[in-house]
Amino acid sequence: MSAALTQVPPMSAQGTMFGPTSRYFGLATTSLQTRDGQTVIYLTRRFVPQPGQFALLQTHRVVQGERLDNIAAQFLGDPEAFWRLCDANNAMRPNELTETIGRQLRITLPQGVPQS
Repeated sequence: MSAALTQVPPMSAQGTMFGPTSRYFGLATTSLQTRDGQTVIYLTRRFVPQPGQFALLQTHRVVQGERLDNIAAQFLGDPEAFWRLCDANNAMRPNELTETIGRQLRITLPQGVPQS
């Protein structure tokens, strides 16, 4: 029986396999030893920041049929940055941000970037 090789993505400068636009960028890894001797490496927990920690740029009113990835592309320049809208609006489920027509979404700078 041969062991399968697993390809691991290259590590970033921060030491994780996630790029600088990922919500997981910069999170530390830790490991766990299983009973059968295997080592499992995993990310430490990411705590969702409080919405008040973000500098508000503008708000956006949700219209019927909008998708969060399209809103992220329009306002943040990256459809995969939808998680920044979740953080800024205290949403654990991304879809909840577009479920209610007329909801005001906070469009903010990334966490830690002050508004000048």
